[in-house]
Amino acid sequence: MTRILAKRQLAPEVYLLEVEAPRIQKRWKPGMFIIIRPTDQSERIPLTIVDSSAERQSITMVIQAIGKTTKEAVALPVDGALADLVGPLGEAATMTTGKKVVCMAGGVGVAELLPVAKAFHDAGNHVTALCGARSDNYRILDEELKAGVDRLEWATDDGTFGFHGNVVQLLKSIAGPGDFEEGHVIGPIPMMKAAAEATRDWGLKLHASLNPIMIDGTGMCGGCRVTVGGEVKFACVDGPEFDAHLVDFDELTRRNRAYRDWEAKTMERHACRIGLDVR
Repeated sequence: MTRILAKRQLAPEVYLLEVEAPRIQKRWKPGMFIIIRPTDQSERIPLTIVDSSAERQSITMVIQAIGKTTKEAVALPVDGALADLVGPLGEAATMTTGKKVVCMAGGVGVAELLPVAKAFHDAGNHVTALCGARSDNYRILDEELKAGVDRLEWATDDGTFGFHGNVVQLLKSIAGPGDFEEGHVIGPIPMMKAAAEATRDWGLKLHASLNPIMIDGTGMCGGCRVTVGGEVKFACVDGPEFDAHLVDFDELTRRNRAYRDWEAKTMERHACRIGLDVR
């Protein structure tokens, strides 16, 4: 059992959870992830480690409550516990030093971007963070990002804060070929694909942190396989970060849609049983 030390809401449907995990806290690096099971009846879901505290022997994660399992996770009380937690998993984000770096994220991908952007900055790079949200009230971790990078710009879909548009449009409005040498992108698949296409001829080495369907996080199930440069890779053990210009994003999109109908049915059954004390 993994005790929940703190919980707070960052935006509509988005929550930060801090959990006790001393062994993971000692070993994780930016870009790595964990897999949790909120209750003994829940499915497993992968989540990025956002931060940690050696003093509290804890790690922090950010969860968007949009499905049955994520809603179960954010419903757990402080001093409650997760049924299962495993990690750290995956490879750490690629780091460099002394370069001009752009880090891009959309939605809750901003939470994953925070530790990576800070790590780039701490390694001696000049870091520009470009973050996107649906509207002003969906922006998360703004103060933490400001403290961790050299420049922070926001884009909102409705124009209620910062640039009116998406992150890739923001990137094109402020930069061009040669302005950045290294990059990292995380977020919805269409956004990552658009970022890769926009920067293909920029001379920018862009890394994408992928989010395929994942079950065990050990490479055994094969659910997280992706095609990178014509080769099959497993995001849980070979990634989750890959060269964005080599990723087959169309295949990744199809694979992530494979269980959409089942997910909808699961949510419908779950909603119908709320209050009936059955699972």
